[in-house]
Amino acid sequence: MNKTSFAYTTYIATTPEKLWAAITNSEFTKQYFFGREIVSDWQVGSGFKLTSKDKVEHHGEVLVCEPYRLLTVTWSVKDVEGERFSKVTYELTPMNATMKLTLRHEDLLEKDIRKDEGKIEGFNNGWPVILSNLKSLLETGKTLPAF
Repeated sequence: MNKTSFAYTTYIATTPEKLWAAITNSEFTKQYFFGREIVSDWQVGSGFKLTSKDKVEHHGEVLVCEPYRLLTVTWSVKDVEGERFSKVTYELTPMNATMKLTLRHEDLLEKDIRKDEGKIEGFNNGWPVILSNLKSLLETGKTLPAF
């Protein structure tokens, strides 16, 4: 099967320290990541877990961790064929009083981002909402209203 990837970029009025904390601290993630908490010590080679109500939804290994600049992890993908791993990278770039955040999700299979009746499903549907929620939280102190 062909592997594919996608990237999203957003600009957030925040500091590198606040954006890094929002990505790596479960107190922040549970606010914008729909109740999910991320747990890791963020050392290269360490594991991470994304949990919801004590259930592990995704897990992986920290590949790169350069605080306030770059974070890359493997990201578990479960389907009927079992479990495999993709890769998620957060790249943080300061631009005066704004942070440019680029998220890349790589090594996905075409079926992970399939189209169904004109609607994108899978990972390609979730990341834009999560990043929009993150941006709103950091800029206003509130997440987006439920929709």
